[in-house]
Amino acid sequence: MPEIFSIGGTDIAPGERVTLDLPLPAQSTYTPMTMPVHVVRGRKPGPILFVSAAIHGDEITGVDIIRRLLHSSALKRLRGTLICVPIVNVFGFVTHSRSLPDRRDLNRSFPGSPHGSLAARLAHTFTEEIVKKCTHGIDLHSGSFHRTNHPHIRANLDDPETEALAKAFGTPVVINANLRDGSLRQFAADAGIPMLLYEAGEALRFDTLASRAGVRGIGNVMRALEMLPASKSLKKLAEVIEARSSTWVRATQSGIFSHTIKTGNQVQEGDALGRVADPFGNNEHLVFASATGIVIGRTNLPVVNEGDALFHIARFANVETVSTAIEAFREEHIEGLGPGDYVDAPIEES
Repeated sequence: MPEIFSIGGTDIAPGERVTLDLPLPAQSTYTPMTMPVHVVRGRKPGPILFVSAAIHGDEITGVDIIRRLLHSSALKRLRGTLICVPIVNVFGFVTHSRSLPDRRDLNRSFPGSPHGSLAARLAHTFTEEIVKKCTHGIDLHSGSFHRTNHPHIRANLDDPETEALAKAFGTPVVINANLRDGSLRQFAADAGIPMLLYEAGEALRFDTLASRAGVRGIGNVMRALEMLPASKSLKKLAEVIEARSSTWVRATQSGIFSHTIKTGNQVQEGDALGRVADPFGNNEHLVFASATGIVIGRTNLPVVNEGDALFHIARFANVETVSTAIEAFREEHIEGLGPGDYVDAPIEES
């Protein structure tokens, strides 16, 4: 770890905490735009971890997770450097939009270019000032387009170090997800930077389970990297099960959709998951599970068109085992909370 660490021309020495703003292209009204970055440096050397959120501007779950993370007293004992970027796509964030004003997906624009589109320029700034200076990364996402995701990790499980960190995070479901051209994960993999993608909750909504699990998961990864000391108070993590494939259940007709299944529920192939009918309740068609597994994603829209994705099912060798792990995971993170309760969950100190 370098004695002096610099981002955007600002030097941060060991033991310092600094909040800075990376300049971005101004809006058409000449209003300046910046990307907020918070850097926490331990006094002792260690890995350099970035935690980013809102690459898709409407996916704000990660913004809440980073807010909670930065208020944790456990960071007083940090080794190495933690770089938090709560809002990468600031243009989409202020307009409640997934994409940028140029209608491009930022997570298909990496590594970007200083002379390309707005998305390419934003990706280039994040790549050069943040990602390339780190040894590891965690990118926080949520379901978009009115979908809810049960907390899970997506990662390249064929890489041993990435697989170990994915399991250390502590969500009961870990998916071996293919890399997509232009994605942040693709760039990180090409650069030799182990990176996890955390999926939980719904766009434009905060969710207690998603936030609490996210904060604790980041703390678990930091302990695995020896950035934080081992905790004596943490309970044993729920069992982590890998899913090597998943499938979408789609609407077979257009109409009004109602469901009977929640995310995290176990389903058997052929189970009825919901129904689609016309506005009068006629011409009703049941929606059936196309595979046996766990529902990790579900649409929240009651009005659907033929072909719309309704449920996302992850397949496992032993569905009963992962179902039990998910139930234990839920109890661990939301035990004692009532409906609609929203509370903070700091990383436990050792």
